Amino acid sequence: MSTELIVVRHGETHWNVEGRIQGYSADSPLTERGHAQARALGARLKTESIEVLYSSDLGRTRQTAQPLIDATGLEAEFDVTLRERNYGAFEGRTYGEIEREFPEAWARFISRDPQFAAPGGESSAQFQARVVAAFDAVASRAGARRVAVVTHGGVLGALYRHAMKLPLDAPRSWTMHNASINRIRIKAGCWTLDHWGDVSHLPGESLDDS
Repeated sequence: MSTELIVVRHGETHWNVEGRIQGYSADSPLTERGHAQARALGARLKTESIEVLYSSDLGRTRQTAQPLIDATGLEAEFDVTLRERNYGAFEGRTYGEIEREFPEAWARFISRDPQFAAPGGESSAQFQARVVAAFDAVASRAGARRVAVVTHGGVLGALYRHAMKLPLDAPRSWTMHNASINRIRIKAGCWTLDHWGDVSHLPGESLDDS
């Protein structure tokens, strides 16, 4: 018995365009293109025989999930454990601002130290543990059904690393596009990545998570 997971990143936000870190608490609404991406996701997933719908409870994921709710007729379960990584004091800032205001923390951050946490935030090791536990719980509750999950770029990164058994400090070589469709299967605790980075349903360009 396996759970099919269709994991999507939220649509483009204003802070995505500005290059600002959103994270666990800070939020930014979808742009016009982000709303168009969400509608395209809804149209695409209406054809996918989705049986269960989960979403992060933040505003940008709620906005992305609404067209999926409208298209599928499903009720979404909004779950705090599906939120983006907690970047603490980094949230709401650009990378340039972080480098100027927190030079020592910035150096640790770009070194990809799995144990480093921004002031008030969580480390990549803590974040991945939370994300994996959250998706294992989704699979346990869903059973042998097809599940759509609306979440965040960092969550996609954590899922990819876990499914592919990649270390947390390995450089990223995969995409995490806004409104992309990514497919993972979980069976008896074993994760398999079926397909990644599908943006063929989108009406135009989609930003990759930096």
